[in-house]
Amino acid sequence: MSNQKNNQEQQNNMPPVVIHAQYIKDFSLEVPHAPEIFTELTVAPKIDVQVQVNARHLHDNFHNVSLSYTLNGDLNGKKLFILELEYDAVVSLNVPEEHVKPVLMVEIPRMLFPFVRAIVANAMIDGGLPPVMLNPIDFASVLQKNEQNQKKQ
Repeated sequence: MSNQKNNQEQQNNMPPVVIHAQYIKDFSLEVPHAPEIFTELTVAPKIDVQVQVNARHLHDNFHNVSLSYTLNGDLNGKKLFILELEYDAVVSLNVPEEHVKPVLMVEIPRMLFPFVRAIVANAMIDGGLPPVMLNPIDFASVLQKNEQNQKKQ
């Protein structure tokens, strides 16, 4: 009984969210028409941004959250760049079960976003391209849309 009480007290003293590791799982930047395309950089490129959030249970209260971005830049009908980034975090949660999904799919991505934004901006500059400053995302509405789409299917 005492062991069980101690474990419960330890769990109650744990912070609700702990990020144990953040890492780039996959990254690529392609500039398929370099160097010729750089002479055409007189107007802003058209940029399409796709975002995905995934989470999977690892063990106990540990989870892996993945924030994936794909950016496609077009200039004058040509592909200027393709950037793909998967940025992940290993987290542990000490929250009630009904809050696990919102924390994993909304709060953790919100915490990871500034790192993703900096990686993308720096990669674009290092690639000789105009910097891209990603706009913040309302991850709560993304979660709601995904849940609505799942209900329709």
